[in-house]
Amino acid sequence: MIRLLVSFPLRHHLKSVITFFLLTIVGMSWANDVTLTSPDGQMKVLIHGGKQRLTWEVSHSGTPVLAESEIGLNGPLKSMTSSTKSTQPSYISNRMMPGPFRTAIMRNKEFSVEFRVDNETAAYRISLNKRKTINVTEEISEWNFAGDFPAFVPYVNDNRGGERYTFSFESYYDEQRLSQMFTDSLAINPLAVRLPDGQLAVVFDACAVDYPGMFLVKNGTHSLKAAFAPVVTKEIVAGHARLNLLPTERANYIAAINEQTMMPWRVIAVVKEDCRLLKGDIAARYSPTCQLKDTSWIRPGKVAWDWWNNTNLTGVDFRAGMNTDTYKYYIDFASRNHLEYIIIDEGWSSEESLTEKLNPEIDLSVLLPYAKERGVRIILWSSWRNSIRNMEADYKHYADLGVAGFKVDFFDRDDQAVMKSAWQIADCAARNHLVVDYHGFRPNGLQYAYPNVLNFEGVKGLENSKWEPRDGNGPVHDQPRYDVLIPYLRMLVGPLDYTPGAMVNATRDCFFGNNNHPMSQGTRAHQVAMYTIFNAPLQMLADSPSKYIKEQETTDYIAQIPTVFDEVVPLDGKLGEYAVIAKRKGNKWYVAAMNNWNPCDLKINLSPLFKTSQTIQAELFYDGVNADRDGTDYRHQTTTINPTEPLKIHLAPGGGWNAVISM
Repeated sequence: MIRLLVSFPLRHHLKSVITFFLLTIVGMSWANDVTLTSPDGQMKVLIHGGKQRLTWEVSHSGTPVLAESEIGLNGPLKSMTSSTKSTQPSYISNRMMPGPFRTAIMRNKEFSVEFRVDNETAAYRISLNKRKTINVTEEISEWNFAGDFPAFVPYVNDNRGGERYTFSFESYYDEQRLSQMFTDSLAINPLAVRLPDGQLAVVFDACAVDYPGMFLVKNGTHSLKAAFAPVVTKEIVAGHARLNLLPTERANYIAAINEQTMMPWRVIAVVKEDCRLLKGDIAARYSPTCQLKDTSWIRPGKVAWDWWNNTNLTGVDFRAGMNTDTYKYYIDFASRNHLEYIIIDEGWSSEESLTEKLNPEIDLSVLLPYAKERGVRIILWSSWRNSIRNMEADYKHYADLGVAGFKVDFFDRDDQAVMKSAWQIADCAARNHLVVDYHGFRPNGLQYAYPNVLNFEGVKGLENSKWEPRDGNGPVHDQPRYDVLIPYLRMLVGPLDYTPGAMVNATRDCFFGNNNHPMSQGTRAHQVAMYTIFNAPLQMLADSPSKYIKEQETTDYIAQIPTVFDEVVPLDGKLGEYAVIAKRKGNKWYVAAMNNWNPCDLKINLSPLFKTSQTIQAELFYDGVNADRDGTDYRHQTTTINPTEPLKIHLAPGGGWNAVISM
């Protein structure tokens, strides 16, 4: 047995990342087939090099997950061989893979494919061996499931201008078997599949730097394959308020790559219990290392937001709207309630520039010092196309003025150019000490490379309640069920800008969409639970300051909940039904539960959080006894609980439960 210490360079245009693997090579034969087994023996991957194509199979706990599935680039990968027939657990010093895993490299003259297996995931990524640039006309990435399993499929819809790959990455989930998937539709990822023994398998991509994101399409009876947006060769200004750069012509290839291109990971995670996904740490294993030497200036926090509530204020002596007086009011509200930020959303700048023909009703020279005096910072909205127009000069200009960051909106694409642009924006913003919030985009690991990227949208958030249609029985879309799907799936790959905080809360029969005076589906406690359950370092208070002032008890409860935490412990949950999670900040635990429209009674086991048998104090905020008839009904109380005894709670339809527990 020969032991070698081997280093593999993981390079991209931003920074070199060196990962060290301790490989134990059994013999020195060059094999076409390799078996990788996870350290706990549960995840097993069979890799077949062969002469004509490269394939892999995946099983977990003896259950077949993926049947033989092809991997290729510009056609089949032929004559792949490996020098590592088996390997021992390996460790690296960054968050990409924080625990033991096993790895193998398959090679031919043109390409290498690195495989990794740990106790919960199996993954691979392709790289180019030679120092040249090639156009990728096709990437073959098959996911041939072992049976016709039930799936949770987030289809692409509402394309911008009818262009197939131009989309906001906001999708509800169609719950159907793999064989029932629509053959003409793209789906985004993560996409989940329920295995026969109850395990959950989730497919996603990670660490796409200078390469398009992965869509998924039906590929036979119970199979998926990857699809990618081709390179854009011509685009026009289009869309709502001319905010989009809409592709009108695309090339016959999806990316241009070279040896230094950091290619994305293709990952399948398998968990025995749904609630394991709530911890949100799985995708981080396949993310890039931080590119910033100093992150001390990055400040997460809560935001008083104007757009969702249509700047509707009451009891004031000025005309509310996009003007200086309105934003002074938002600043005062944020200051009184210890919120770190306000956002000035669409309407402060022109359609074509961040510095010319600005809205004369909004005076930043007044608002910025006014906010600074009150301990509040201002984030400005921008379209993606305006951000990249004169980015270096514009970002420096606003950073020098004291602006805290930008909410960059209407990306609505993830082709190679846009993926690269997202990294460039994050880098430019970081050099100017600006935080950013990406909309019309989904997380792919960028937030680990640039922690100043605090949030991503890519979610059917609260804004959709403004235009939600009704049928005879209530709202067309089941938002509470969606609310307990996304913590498991969408949140798996990164934070989400759902923008919670509605103070008008409706039961299913009472809900209707109203753009100017919106409401939420589900209870008040359901909305409050989102502040703990949803991962959002930049977390919005979406409703009007006037409503929060009238509901100060709720506002005070929300205001005390942190946006980043020291520890996360999933307590219970079932995908699409309910979620229970605990998060610790310092010496306090923040515990929350929420459910779909089906009322339920749960027993919460707090023993993973506390070692004491003594009673402890808890501040509770939960559904009132009449919350099934009036969604605004809630109870707020301080009590003592025994952490050794299961805590019995009741969740109303679309309900919620919250606790702040001091250690």
